[in-house]
Amino acid sequence: MSLFEGEELKPDDNKQMESSVFTDQTINEKYVRGEIRIVTEQARYPLDAIAGIVESASYKLSPEYQRRHRWSIDQQSRLIESLIMNVPVPPIFLYEYDYSKYEVMDGLQRLTAIHDFYRDRYSLSGMTEWKELNGRKYSTLPEKIKEGIDRRYLSSVILLKETAKNDVDALHLKQMVFERINSGGERLTYQETRNAIYDGPLNRLCINLSKSPALCRLWGIPEPDQCEINNGIPSDKRIQNEDFRRMTDVELVLRFFAYRQKHKLHKSSALSVYLDTYLRLGNQFSQDTLSILESLFVETITIIEDTFGVNAFCLWRQRGGNWSWYDRPTTTIYDPLMFVMSNHLAQSETIRAKSLQFKKKITQFYAKHYAVFEGRNVNITALKERERKFEEFIDETLAEE
Repeated sequence: MSLFEGEELKPDDNKQMESSVFTDQTINEKYVRGEIRIVTEQARYPLDAIAGIVESASYKLSPEYQRRHRWSIDQQSRLIESLIMNVPVPPIFLYEYDYSKYEVMDGLQRLTAIHDFYRDRYSLSGMTEWKELNGRKYSTLPEKIKEGIDRRYLSSVILLKETAKNDVDALHLKQMVFERINSGGERLTYQETRNAIYDGPLNRLCINLSKSPALCRLWGIPEPDQCEINNGIPSDKRIQNEDFRRMTDVELVLRFFAYRQKHKLHKSSALSVYLDTYLRLGNQFSQDTLSILESLFVETITIIEDTFGVNAFCLWRQRGGNWSWYDRPTTTIYDPLMFVMSNHLAQSETIRAKSLQFKKKITQFYAKHYAVFEGRNVNITALKERERKFEEFIDETLAEE
């Protein structure tokens, strides 16, 4: 399927920094000019004001902004216990994207835990130093405990709007700070960082499409339940799934869109860098273009499930002299199969009618071309060869009587 008007992206005109001789004088001058210097201020919020802050339109606390990890009740309770005992709690980090309007860059879980506690949404549990409070909600705490908690504060570091001279500087600032404040704990995946830094229409489309039932089934991710559909809160089964928690599902959708221009745009940089660039530029797509891309993804993933079934993205391989399906889907199959099938959507009725033939022949196809698909080779020659083999396979099967 050729690119349609509005979808095509042009390679960035990224210029390499010219080599220079850096002296103490030039370095001092750079520092005096205030380059790459973040303007911050600190604030302290009374705990009993946190609930109002979380609910305020002046604060952006989208759960998709950070990683898909939701604290358990025990974890939330331990935070409350720390606050009761006045144990120092790390500050939250806010980014002032407009005057007096803020994004939460780090600290979403802490804010949510405090908000939900003050709104009586959970009972304390798993507390070790204040076991006698287990089972209590905020409204049922003894008076002195309530008063003590209400006197506590949550500190914040605010990156002020005047730090960035323009939108490009603001994007660079968010990327740099987000990566550095998240470098001390569990390492973020590329998609988690990408999601936080390059939020926009295309990013949100990828998040919405990652909930597609067909994608969830084919990638072994629990499907969204009605609670998530209604209010955006994923189930425990979803949270416990590694691919969901690490946003692999969102990256799969992005890969499908980016793959369409991969041969033209992705030349030498790492795949993660290419996906960063594609998402950043793709956030500028028009709504009409995004609607076309949405339909393209849904139709493609649906016909693949209808045609190949649950093993659509798995590799038929030989182990110990026996052939069997690999127990996990792989992008080595996903990327080229999604691309090639998207080129055959006009023949979807015929393809579905021949689904039994496709399922029967696909194992023979992988056995014959195993060397083409078993490796992780992502150079341009290998990618084109996989596409060519799938194209031949589909055309041959469609041509059969």
